[in-house]
Amino acid sequence: MTNGKTSSKNRPKAKVENRPKAKVRERGERGPLASVALHLALLIASAIAVLPPLWLLITSFKPTSEAFSTTLVKDFTFGNYDHVVNDTEFLSWLGNSLFVVGLTTVIGVFISATTGYAVSRFRFPGMRPLMWLLLITQMFPVAVLIVPLYNLLASLGLLNQPIGLVVTYLTIAVPFCAWMMKGYFDTIPVEIDEAGRVDGLNPFGTFWRLIVPLAKPGLAVTGFYAFITGWAEVAYASAFMTGEENLTLAGGLQTFVNQYTSDWGSLTAAAVIVAVPAAVIFGFAQRHLVSGLTAGATKS
Repeated sequence: MTNGKTSSKNRPKAKVENRPKAKVRERGERGPLASVALHLALLIASAIAVLPPLWLLITSFKPTSEAFSTTLVKDFTFGNYDHVVNDTEFLSWLGNSLFVVGLTTVIGVFISATTGYAVSRFRFPGMRPLMWLLLITQMFPVAVLIVPLYNLLASLGLLNQPIGLVVTYLTIAVPFCAWMMKGYFDTIPVEIDEAGRVDGLNPFGTFWRLIVPLAKPGLAVTGFYAFITGWAEVAYASAFMTGEENLTLAGGLQTFVNQYTSDWGSLTAAAVIVAVPAAVIFGFAQRHLVSGLTAGATKS
């Protein structure tokens, strides 16, 4: 029986149009213009970073007369490299640098690791002032410290001595590396130390046998920083070392271009040779660099 009203079942259904839904951009998703701008900025930054060392390499194979030429190599030559290796004190500079950098790296890593571990695991009087002192030493520019360090090394008889440079570079590398290692050791669970003591290890045994193997990424970063500190430093090497046979590589490079001579071909060739060991060390350490630098950012 109907009551004059149309039943809901018999009502015609509204026609639904299948309109394409507008694509909703997820939060954080870049638009096309932003992506193009980002990739363009990365390309420009890459070109700026790569062009100087690439041009240095190209110039090293040019004759000295073409050093300022903007064209590529016309007369390819190894004469600059031959002159650097055979006619200068370059090999002596290399030996001095390897000795200084090797001692700086080994001693710097050991002192930084033990200092960082002690501050991370133990509480002792003067701990906070010690860490603040290490931090404050990083605030002084190199130019301010040259004169007092010169007087100190002169009073100790360490001027023009490789050991004097090692001590100087340790004052640069150890404070920063100790802070970094302290942050890295904070991420290693204290339970590992407690397990070592239960097994009868003393604190140094626990550090050497249990913690050091776990801290390889942090040690790699520390070693790389100490290496670069001694390998690329110029100001102290020039101020504290005299005589061409006593110079390190960084100081020796200055002899090619000074107020009397400008041998740009030899300078670029020597710079390329100097860059090779740093690139090799970076290649070995790069897989640890990211994890070692970021590990101290979080605390377990």
